[in-house]
Amino acid sequence: MMHLDMDAFFASVEQLTRPTLRGRPVLVGGSGGRGVVAGASYEARVFGAGSAMPMHQARRLIGPTGVVIPPRGAVYSVVSKRVFALVREAVPVIETLSFDEAFAEPAELAGATVADAREFAERLRSRIRSEVGLAASVGLGSGKQLAKIASGMAKPDGVMVIPPSGEREFLHALPVRKLWGIGPVSGDRLARLGITTIGDLAAMSSVEVASVLGATVGPALHRLAHGIDDRPVAERASAKQISAESTFAEDIVELDSLRRAIRKAATDAHRRLLADGRGARTVVLKLKRSDMSILTRSATTAAATTEFDDLERTAQRLALDPQSVGAIRLVGVGFSGLTAVQQYALFDEVGAGPDDGVEMTHHDSAEAGDTAGGVVVEVDETVDGGPGDADASSAIAEEPPRFAPGGSALPSGRFGPGADVSHPDHGHGWVQGSGHGVVTVRFETRTTGPGRTRTFAVDDQALRPADPLESLDWDASGAE
Repeated sequence: MMHLDMDAFFASVEQLTRPTLRGRPVLVGGSGGRGVVAGASYEARVFGAGSAMPMHQARRLIGPTGVVIPPRGAVYSVVSKRVFALVREAVPVIETLSFDEAFAEPAELAGATVADAREFAERLRSRIRSEVGLAASVGLGSGKQLAKIASGMAKPDGVMVIPPSGEREFLHALPVRKLWGIGPVSGDRLARLGITTIGDLAAMSSVEVASVLGATVGPALHRLAHGIDDRPVAERASAKQISAESTFAEDIVELDSLRRAIRKAATDAHRRLLADGRGARTVVLKLKRSDMSILTRSATTAAATTEFDDLERTAQRLALDPQSVGAIRLVGVGFSGLTAVQQYALFDEVGAGPDDGVEMTHHDSAEAGDTAGGVVVEVDETVDGGPGDADASSAIAEEPPRFAPGGSALPSGRFGPGADVSHPDHGHGWVQGSGHGVVTVRFETRTTGPGRTRTFAVDDQALRPADPLESLDWDASGAE
């Protein structure tokens, strides 16, 4: 089994298409007050910055030499497709997990030696680097679990092969949190019992594991701890909803605590949304109360987005005070209405209040809570259901922001940092900064090398929004 993982994918694509950024700390994500890091270059990780970290914290860590870039989903999608097209030439059937990682089961490696497996991986990595320009790490083992652990340990830009004869020893020495499916809550629960390594978990009886981790999940994790992993590689269908949820050891009884839990769930779900490569129109908040009944609330917007601030703000506005609805033991945030048409807001709209254009619709007697800016809120209370689908047709019709072809938002009258632009004399470039009536643009693409900067009046008619895909400098077929 092989697991391929592109190194620091979002940031690496930005460095690929904007050569000036190569070798510099780069953060990809929202730059607003509540923005989070979607991706960080290895130069940024040296300072302790990483994915899912609040952007303001990451910016403090990397200092003035760092660069913050808004995500460009259209570009990541095209690069991802090119990478996996190359992988499919070597292994026809692959199981993609996200923009940047996939499982594969190369038939030619059945019964192969460690040297043969390493040579196969190096050939594939070399081709990705030469034809796309990015680094990939590869792990190989007898099953998905071991292959994924190996690729993580091979980073950055490496290969790790776990031979069958050494799998059990290798696996059992690892921290139990390395096991796929052991999260913070279950990890802490095991730690309190003195279970700190995968070997410790494997040594437990099946009855003990089921009592600690549950009758459904426990046995599956116990098998993985023993190195038993026969899950096949299978092509994945597109998800209809992307979500994240957590169950808490102590019930949430205060609104402030609930808001922190919503932010955590929204952050985790947003990371998966960016990896998926689509935008979301509908935000779903799931609250399971202490009596095990489930309250779901959803909000649908007029256009799909991947902007964390917008998605998290909507989720927060769906919150209900635990003092009114009862103690809450589980909080989940989901994104649905997924579409490949992504729209990124590069900076906040000026003068727009949080409740502009509000409409609220109730479908039961639950308290509405806060209003939701620019959305229709639907409330559905059940005792055993999951998040319900919102009626997309009921969304408020409103004029969407102005977008360049590849998805970069360019609000009227100014260019936001990171936006793709073009000029008839200088070609394709990106905005490095603007203010005081001027905009500074660096003109460069993947093939130009570091480009020169030019400054223009913000209303210069020769400077136009551009398709971000032009920064790749590939033709329609993806050729050089």
